[in-house]
Amino acid sequence: MVMGLMAATPERQPGVIVTHPNRDRPVVQATRATVILLLLVSAALVAIVTIGGWSVLEGAIPVQIGYILVYLTLAFFAARWNRGVLPVSAALAVLLGIFALVAGPAWFNRDKAGFAEPAINSGLLGLLTLLIVPVQMLLVAFAMRGFQQGWNVELERRQPAGRTETYSDAPPHPA
Repeated sequence: MVMGLMAATPERQPGVIVTHPNRDRPVVQATRATVILLLLVSAALVAIVTIGGWSVLEGAIPVQIGYILVYLTLAFFAARWNRGVLPVSAALAVLLGIFALVAGPAWFNRDKAGFAEPAINSGLLGLLTLLIVPVQMLLVAFAMRGFQQGWNVELERRQPAGRTETYSDAPPHPA
């Protein structure tokens, strides 16, 4: 007999209620919202720089489009409480921050004669590129904070015999 692939979610035993106590805390919800916002702002900044400088960018366009798509995907999974995206977001933010820090001054150098003019002013593109750096630093900080908050912690408890409704309150957080 050939065994099939295991399901992505483990099977739940009847009468067992699974809760995620850390997800109800306001500080955790604020961290998640901040991570999602920073991922979306990062994707938007990279998209603006990519579209605005499309005519003069040489080999970085696929990388930038990849970053936009990956950041949007990470924002989606962070919205679904997937804790695994947090270290990936932090690592990609470090790389993007380094790229932006190196590329930012080059946009300012394009204000001289002899350079092709991009769709958006080179000075503005330089400013937006350098603005990516602090956004990525914040993304690293908040992603690591979210990782420490234990979004994936699950508590299981048995439903009392004879009761069919589910609990409305989460159990107290273990100390």
